[in-house]
Amino acid sequence: MIIRDDVAVWVDESRCKACDVCVSNCPAGVLGMRLEASTVLGKMIEVVHPDACIGCRDCELHCPDFAIYVAQKGFKFAKLTPEAKERALAVRANKFQKLESL
Repeated sequence: MIIRDDVAVWVDESRCKACDVCVSNCPAGVLGMRLEASTVLGKMIEVVHPDACIGCRDCELHCPDFAIYVAQKGFKFAKLTPEAKERALAVRANKFQKLESL
C-alpha cells in the first residue's frame, strides 16, 4: 500500500482498470473519469476535488483492484456539504465523467 500524508485520496493508476466503481460510490463527488486514450477502456479515474473528501473510504473499500487509497485517521477531512452532494449527483448523471465545473 502506498502511504501519503499530503492528500486525502489518491489513485495508483498502474492498478486501476477504470471500472468507475469508486466514482459511483463517492458521496461527495470527489472522483471522476477522464478520457485517457492509452488505457484499455479509454478512460482513467481522476481525483478532481481532493479537498472535498470526507474520508468515508467507500471508494477504497469497493475498489476491486485495490487502486485507490484514502488517508489514515487523523487526516483533516472535509464535511459533506450540500454542494458536494449535488456534485456527486451530477457526476453520476454525467455517466461518471468528470465535470468541468461544480
